[in-house]
Amino acid sequence: MNNNECTALACPVCRLKLTKEGGSYRCENGHSYDISRKGYVNLLMSQKSSKKRHGDDKLMVEARRDFLDKGYYEKLRDAVVSAVKRNADTGTVIVDAGCGEGYYTAAVHSAADGSHVYGIDISKDALIFAARRDRELTLAAASASDIPIINGSADIIISIFAPVFPDEFLRALKDGGILIRAVPLEDHLLELKQAIYDKAYRNPPDDFKLDGFEIISSETVRYMITLDNAKDIESLFMMTPYYYKTSRTDQEKLTKLSHLETRAEFGVIIYRKS
Repeated sequence: MNNNECTALACPVCRLKLTKEGGSYRCENGHSYDISRKGYVNLLMSQKSSKKRHGDDKLMVEARRDFLDKGYYEKLRDAVVSAVKRNADTGTVIVDAGCGEGYYTAAVHSAADGSHVYGIDISKDALIFAARRDRELTLAAASASDIPIINGSADIIISIFAPVFPDEFLRALKDGGILIRAVPLEDHLLELKQAIYDKAYRNPPDDFKLDGFEIISSETVRYMITLDNAKDIESLFMMTPYYYKTSRTDQEKLTKLSHLETRAEFGVIIYRKS
């Protein structure tokens, strides 16, 4: 963005629109937020969170970057990009709520030419990697439960394996705005779980309905992934929510594997704000 340009970003203190002025964002009330040399602005109101660790740490982010950069989830990325392109136009405001290290965000930015793409994540480590992936992204440290976006200013919100906050998304979206979610389905990574746990459970079924939204389309992306080295297997495991919940004994089972075939099963769901 150019200097002295209005944005869809909102001041986390007073909720007024932020304007980019040189290396900072400012609101009319004089609140100012510097853009880090690492490529993001910190709009996270720390006093609102009691968590000591904000989001994914550097180790998890690096694992996800290494895994995704090898193209294992390329089919999901393409499905998300296709969903965005069907609903985007010139000047569309797109918010990736929980953008992580920017794999999907950068692809959307590249494909949705003329759109304004914002990446929001609570993890500053993730935002540093996202900025390296695409220096043109507007990136902000913030929670998806308190998105620093002006009321009714977003045309599209994207949520990839991230927590969903329907009321907050409804607030940020324009009337008729679009929410695009990517979610793991019942058999996602089943063989990976079977390699770790004595009893591997399928993900519970879900209709993915959200209050205030109507589902207008859904797509299943299903295929097998072949991992032929221990590092990629470990990276896949580290980017799942199972990693920090699994005992060291079970974690060590993966270190003995040099080959794994596991299914990927995603749902890409498009909602419209009711």
